[in-house]
Amino acid sequence: MIPVFASSMFFHEYPVDEIFDAVEAAGLDGIEFWLETPHFWLQGLPAGDLRAAIRSHPRIPSLHIHAPVLDLNPCSINPDVAEASRRWAAEAVKLAEQVGAPVVTVHPGKRTAKRAPMADDYRRFARYLAVLREAAAGSRVKVAMENVEPTVNAMMATPEEARYLLDREGWLSFTLDLSHAMNHSPALLTRFVETCGDRLVNVHVSRAVDGVSHLPLDGDPFVGRVLEAIAGGGYDGPLTLEIEDQNLAHDLSLEEKIQLLAGEAAFLRRCTG
Repeated sequence: MIPVFASSMFFHEYPVDEIFDAVEAAGLDGIEFWLETPHFWLQGLPAGDLRAAIRSHPRIPSLHIHAPVLDLNPCSINPDVAEASRRWAAEAVKLAEQVGAPVVTVHPGKRTAKRAPMADDYRRFARYLAVLREAAAGSRVKVAMENVEPTVNAMMATPEEARYLLDREGWLSFTLDLSHAMNHSPALLTRFVETCGDRLVNVHVSRAVDGVSHLPLDGDPFVGRVLEAIAGGGYDGPLTLEIEDQNLAHDLSLEEKIQLLAGEAAFLRRCTG
């Protein structure tokens, strides 16, 4: 059965142990741990604390890492921002190796100005890829590039861009974010599955409705069919529930978050059975 994960950022305000407790209570199989999870990030990324949480929660045997992205952009016109972005992406690969996480998801970056990317932006992107390639060399960690929402300045926001990159960079894997694609159109999501499904190592699962991203699935039949197609294509990596709690109707208690994840996981398991 395909494992079901949760993003640690759904539990943004909680310490690491409580995040693991909650995911375990929801009956999930693993966590995609964002390094920017505040209690972890602000303590200086203590890998020992994360390893201890893994050891003390044997019912959560799997962990993926999401590289820092919130204030960063590896294609930034500002050289300091671009350098910091490359450095933190490499650090994420290093930490994943330390805690035994097999996959790190990274974002591609974007042109700083809200204009179509130009040659200089792609040169900065190439430098970013070189840093990631070197960080992953000799490591057990796979680096997976995530598709982003197709805005005017986005990079790797279409299936054709993603396929070109994956064909050129044989070491690179792919994380599919359903909501990012759905926010453009259901057809774009379907094309991503058809075009890049062979390189999937992670799927971020949530819904987009009327321009609002990362919503719960609530039994959405279209997403259900997409998940069936992904599973039918032989995918056996995690389905990672990446839900933005700030986009919900009200602030959820910890127990409500656990209940929401449990219900979402039940739907995913029915779809991929």
